Amino acid sequence: DGVQLHGAHGYLINQFLSPLTNRRQDAYGGGIENRCRFLLEVYGKVRETVGPYYPVMIKLNAVDNLEGGLTVEDSLVAAAALDTAGIDAIEVSAGTPASGMKGPARSRIDRPEREAYNLSLARQIKDAVGCPVMVVGGFRSPDMAENAVSEDGLDYVAMSRPLIREPHLPARWQSGDRRPAACISCNGCFKPGLQEGGIYCVAEKKEREKKEGKS
Repeated sequence: DGVQLHGAHGYLINQFLSPLTNRRQDAYGGGIENRCRFLLEVYGKVRETVGPYYPVMIKLNAVDNLEGGLTVEDSLVAAAALDTAGIDAIEVSAGTPASGMKGPARSRIDRPEREAYNLSLARQIKDAVGCPVMVVGGFRSPDMAENAVSEDGLDYVAMSRPLIREPHLPARWQSGDRRPAACISCNGCFKPGLQEGGIYCVAEKKEREKKEGKS
């Protein structure tokens, strides 16, 4: 249905964008314009391959949440360059596995004030570009998701971990059941993805096995 480049979370494109990891002295390093070169060349080759009408998006770090890492000022330059080049949408994220409590998949999202932790960054990106902007990061309740669009001006809200636990969560909310997502943000779903070749909700599996054991 589309292509999404991964320009976040410490992966290769993010490594080129970040002054913390990009120490090159050639045309791909130094100022942010040079650090954007690899990203724009990758996007350009993908666009050339899929054609002008096929959706090409990117997950882009707004900040690395690391001392010396990518700043929002630099990511605004990258976002604007992508917008000019014709990207179809930008999904705003932040952090890397080295960012500690401010990593891309934060735990203990158990109340509204801990949700939507990339929202302010996404608003800044949205103000700098004309293409659609998505925000990801800790959405667990329908009110927070709706407000991100209706009040904060974002075009889309993205979720991952909640949909591993509840693949039909948006349909549940749409039906009128507006309870928050059942995801407890334990990040247990990463382990089977790495070790077993497939992601599933570890917490849900344990609950199901416990219930089946009692019955």
